[in-house]
Amino acid sequence: MLTMGFIGNGKSVNRYHLPFALKRGNINVKTIYAPNDSPWERIDGIKYTHDINDVLKDPEIQLVTVSVPANLHYPLAKQALEAGKNVLLEKPFVSTPEEARELFDLAESKHLFLQCYQNRRFDSDFLTLQKVIKSGVLGDILEVESTYDYYRPYIPESVKEFSIGSSYLYGHGCHTVDQVLSFFGNPDSIHYDVRQLLGKGRMNDYFDLDMYYGVMKVSVKSSYFRIKQRPSFTVYGKKGMFIKQDMDRQEYDLKHFYMPDHDDFGLDRPEDYGTLTYYDDAGKYHEEKVVSEVGDYSRVYQGVYDSIINGADKLVKDEETIKQIEILQEGIKQMK
Repeated sequence: MLTMGFIGNGKSVNRYHLPFALKRGNINVKTIYAPNDSPWERIDGIKYTHDINDVLKDPEIQLVTVSVPANLHYPLAKQALEAGKNVLLEKPFVSTPEEARELFDLAESKHLFLQCYQNRRFDSDFLTLQKVIKSGVLGDILEVESTYDYYRPYIPESVKEFSIGSSYLYGHGCHTVDQVLSFFGNPDSIHYDVRQLLGKGRMNDYFDLDMYYGVMKVSVKSSYFRIKQRPSFTVYGKKGMFIKQDMDRQEYDLKHFYMPDHDDFGLDRPEDYGTLTYYDDAGKYHEEKVVSEVGDYSRVYQGVYDSIINGADKLVKDEETIKQIEILQEGIKQMK
């Protein structure tokens, strides 16, 4: 068993971490620290505390997941590493590449595990996209579009001052940029279109990044003002295209407190499947549905277990995290 504790006890811990840390059966969640009481229901067998030392000074705790507001990621991750704990740090990791490098260097010097929590690598729509591309049925890939849209104008309208922590690029672009880096690698060049649609000094509420790989372009696009969401993924190849309208359903189920202990948790319905349209080698036209891959955020925690207990390579490489932060930082610098 891998024994762990949490720093933080908010929505992210209770919705995106705890259900998946507990799902695999090889992780023991011993203690959860938060400075104040949380409205989330307590789980039997877990110690809840207002004293961070109950996590950091407990010799039985091998792993600490830090899931707190973004401005606290760097100091609390550093504190946990200095206390000799392996650390899983919630996205968007930290604000600058320099902070990221410092934390990775500190972890290496202490022979500790440190990784960014990138659960969206295990979204069903992203896994299905990879399956389609790897099949080769589309031929050479020319263009990929990834969108992550909301219609929540009240969020940017309520934010009167700009901050990196509340920016759409750091808060949500960290998901889609990481997906691109994990599958396609580092781009040759990037064109940035990062905006404050409500005006200067307001929240970053829109971004459109075009990442170039030779002749192929991979775009990540998001807006808070899309009353109808664009497709989650659209892929164009020389022989055809694939379009997946709807995102992974794990988040939908979690928001409705339908948890991973259900066999059909997060599974796409037939009406959610993407559509593949292409010409085969004989010139015959095809249009068919593609059964979605199964998304599973618990694979992050299985990867953490394998790295700490069995010495396996990390799922999210240090250089991928640093590159992602470099891209996010440059996007904010070019914000209009």
